[in-house]
Amino acid sequence: MSRWTQTWMQDLGTSPARAPGDHRGSGLGLPADGPGAVATWGVRFAAFFVDAIGSGLIARLIDPPEDLQTASASLALAPIVVLVVITVLGLALVGQTPGMKLFKIRVVPLTGNRDRLGFVPAVLRTVLLTLLVPVLITDRDGRGLHDKLARSVVVRIA
Repeated sequence: MSRWTQTWMQDLGTSPARAPGDHRGSGLGLPADGPGAVATWGVRFAAFFVDAIGSGLIARLIDPPEDLQTASASLALAPIVVLVVITVLGLALVGQTPGMKLFKIRVVPLTGNRDRLGFVPAVLRTVLLTLLVPVLITDRDGRGLHDKLARSVVVRIA
């Protein structure tokens, strides 16, 4: 039974310890550190946090609540809608969100044009990002399911 689970769980980060010289991103041909290396989870979370806070502020500027105690569900969803719009447009047009720019990381596709992700993969990745669970399931190269399905990776640019 353990062999069966090792075969399908190997890409989910449950495989044995890394060999010397093996690093996150080595399976993708990326360097161990410096520009082009896979971004750490801490930096990725910080960039997401900045985007989430910014989206909340923008949503409140666009449609400020009159009374927080009578706020509707649509008012609660406004920051998520703003986050989705900013993320999709940012990834599709320039490959990064404002938070990613602040922390010097970007999303790059693994196939085709290496400058930007494109609209359809950006939408797919963003929808899965809002669900949060696919983000937490990672492979040996540090990519979540949202990155795997969009055929992308988050890398450092400086």
